[in-house]
Amino acid sequence: MTYIGRFAPSPSGPLHAGSLVAALASWLDARAHHGRWLLRIEDVDTPRTVAGAAETIMGQLQTLGLRWDGDVMWQSARGDAYQAAFDALAARGLVYGCGCTRREIADSALRGQTAPGADGERPYPGTCRHGLPPGRQARAWRVILPAGLERFEDRWLGPQEQDVAQAVGDIAVKRADGLWAYQLAVVVDDGAQGVTDVVRGADLLSSTARQRVLGRLLGLPPVRYLHVPLILDAASGLKLSKQNGAPAIDTGAPLAALQDAWRALGFAPLDAPDLGMFLREATARWAARFPLP
Repeated sequence: MTYIGRFAPSPSGPLHAGSLVAALASWLDARAHHGRWLLRIEDVDTPRTVAGAAETIMGQLQTLGLRWDGDVMWQSARGDAYQAAFDALAARGLVYGCGCTRREIADSALRGQTAPGADGERPYPGTCRHGLPPGRQARAWRVILPAGLERFEDRWLGPQEQDVAQAVGDIAVKRADGLWAYQLAVVVDDGAQGVTDVVRGADLLSSTARQRVLGRLLGLPPVRYLHVPLILDAASGLKLSKQNGAPAIDTGAPLAALQDAWRALGFAPLDAPDLGMFLREATARWAARFPLP
């Protein structure tokens, strides 16, 4: 099976040190296993999209020597594909309208109807699964997820499991604002691009089990996962992110930026005078540490 990986940034700002770690790891894993590395711009969440950010990200990647294969996929042009997946689930009776607000879901957790997940996420209690309460209209649309443990092997973190129905509840596939939900879009797009391996930050580990379940409901083949450590802000202890004001990487010193990301992945610095040598040596070392199962 041909390895196909992808890097899928949201265009809410330029790449920073944390997102570079994920990009480098994803690129190295694809190249180490003689695969393709695709670029997808995850701009389905249009209110968070910053004009020009996608082009900035692409320019940063090229300056760093992290070149992608084929055409860029834009989620904003994929509405028909998400609708088709939605319709396929609805035809099997797996989709229902939900009239609950976020506050109501949080309040149900506070009343002890559901317990928060490991990352503090409030599970959806299934209020509208069997029909909307009187006087309510659908705000979002949810997919019914089956009960039972979802188990998978993370290539960095080892064995993982989650009962998605209990820990998360039925997930939204179309949001109250009419936008397609990230969880649906990412699964549909990985399937459309033939992605075999996803390498990304550990902040998305909690999404993996639900994405695997949703992919199976859509008849898509399973994907291998590798979640890399997050880079934390030294002052606040929070994950470096665009929302927290993380500065853009310095593309004026691309080799230094790559060395920093490489060290953040737990490797010793490489004695490489230029980008080409750095990427060749890093690819070889990555292949030795992270062989495919």
